[in-house]
Amino acid sequence: MIKARIGAGVFGLVALASQVGWAQDVETGEDLYMHYCATCHGIDATGQGPMAGVLLIQPTDLKSLVSEDGVFPTARVVARIDGRDPLVSHGSPMPVYGPYFEGRDTAIKTHEGQPILTSQPIVDLVAYLKTLQKD
Repeated sequence: MIKARIGAGVFGLVALASQVGWAQDVETGEDLYMHYCATCHGIDATGQGPMAGVLLIQPTDLKSLVSEDGVFPTARVVARIDGRDPLVSHGSPMPVYGPYFEGRDTAIKTHEGQPILTSQPIVDLVAYLKTLQKD
């Protein structure tokens, strides 16, 4: 009887966690982008922001992140934003905004269905970046 209750409780927690973690807010993501990313990547996300001219490595065109097979690189984008995969530009790493994007821990799925633990603001930002991809 106790094992059944524990099993049901664990199942309930897993089900709740899977529902909570997948909500994405594109509008919030756009607001975050404009506040933190547009200075380098540009308002239009093409990599031509006002700071681009002083950077040794030019900012990425965020409208062309999707690979040739149509896959958005969710894991790589999350890792760049939160600092797990630092990028060097202007002699130092790209600003790591992970600490600014703290929030409730949540998960985002890759194309393959692999969950990545991150914060809700990063989930929202990635959702916005996905909307910018060229057809």
